[in-house]
Amino acid sequence: MNEPLDTYRGVVYPWHCDHMGHMNVMWYVGKFDEATWNIFSHLGLTPSFLRDEARGMAAVEQRIAYLSELHAGDTVAIRSGVVAVSAKTIRFFHEMRKAENDALAAVTLLTGVHIDTVARKSAPLPAQVAAHAQQHIVDYQLPW
Repeated sequence: MNEPLDTYRGVVYPWHCDHMGHMNVMWYVGKFDEATWNIFSHLGLTPSFLRDEARGMAAVEQRIAYLSELHAGDTVAIRSGVVAVSAKTIRFFHEMRKAENDALAAVTLLTGVHIDTVARKSAPLPAQVAAHAQQHIVDYQLPW
């Protein structure tokens, strides 16, 4: 059984918090985005590959469940895994936890499409990336 990968560690700063005193949704999305680029890099979709081959990844769907609040000073850990791979897409999740006590704060499920950045259309995933992603499929139960 594959385990999720560690893809992000950080902290909630006071400017991440809204008028109710907890981290605003825009920062959840931002931290999940940083984790996304880490899992992509791990799978072979590195920044240099994307630049050199005129390729990119486009998010076409994202679903988020906010499960517990995070506050200024909380440390955050994100673990990520692949759910499914097709010819041009990778479906993956991130779970954000409060690092201090491992409490689940949020989960997101995303679908990313591999694109040709010159033609501005979808393109097949490189065979080695698709194979590596298949090897990292995690049997994960989403909270919805």
